Amino acid sequence: MTGFDLFWFFFILAALQPILRQRLLEAARQRMIAKIEKMRGSRVILLVHRQETMSLLGFPIMRFIDINDSEQVIRAIHLTDPEVPIDLILHTPGGLVLAALQIARAVKKHPGKVTAFIPHYAMSGGTLIALAADEIVMDEHAVLGPVDPQLGQFPAASIVRATREKPLEHVDDQTLIMADMAEKALRQMRENLKDLLSGKYPPEKVEELSDLLTQGHWTHDYPITYEEAKKLGLPVRKDMPHEIYQLMSLFPQPVRQVPSVEFTPGPRRAPGSHNHQSMLSLLRTWWS
Repeated sequence: MTGFDLFWFFFILAALQPILRQRLLEAARQRMIAKIEKMRGSRVILLVHRQETMSLLGFPIMRFIDINDSEQVIRAIHLTDPEVPIDLILHTPGGLVLAALQIARAVKKHPGKVTAFIPHYAMSGGTLIALAADEIVMDEHAVLGPVDPQLGQFPAASIVRATREKPLEHVDDQTLIMADMAEKALRQMRENLKDLLSGKYPPEKVEELSDLLTQGHWTHDYPITYEEAKKLGLPVRKDMPHEIYQLMSLFPQPVRQVPSVEFTPGPRRAPGSHNHQSMLSLLRTWWS
């Protein structure tokens, strides 16, 4: 082997190294997901958003809950038998209201128990999804956040408050239009949260939580700690399984081209279910 051949061998090896490392990480995550599912008898779904680096230029970019995430999570729920519990691991700053609401509604409608695990933080839309679960397991240092709507870079509640406190003749048309949209967004978010919380709390508690979390009583990045969530009456625990931390360690930061929703492919059947033909049919539908 000549020096030129060695050069190309090491060049190809260096080029393939990131891809191989990524594949090893993905395989390790799938093994850990399978381990947790076997241990808890559940379907494990991850919704994880990390800061990533673009493939060529190296600029950091942030990831948020989007429509693709909602499609993937809902698909995972559809592949899960109604009586099988779901463990939803959330690590996200939030994202699109529509996508978060779609996930939250699918979570609430699942007949089996749904547990939201929050090892670090689940803000905004992430909190909305967690509130739809039957139980929330938080690390003692993890945080939730308010779910008040934002219009661009401004909180909807602040837009409404500013137009009410300023003489109408001094408010331009664009701001008035934004205030109208902000009022609608606040009303819609409150009603959506009431719908998600109904049946989980007494009616007066539903009203209290919906108003507190959606109407701009705090800044949008206000951290709701485990202790504060407990005081609010949310169904939180802090006995986080060690395996959840191990799984999160397989999402190093920064990462490249990592899917933000992962689950073991194929249906998750309840114990005692042996309908192989139905499972094969679902798998064909999934991969097609």
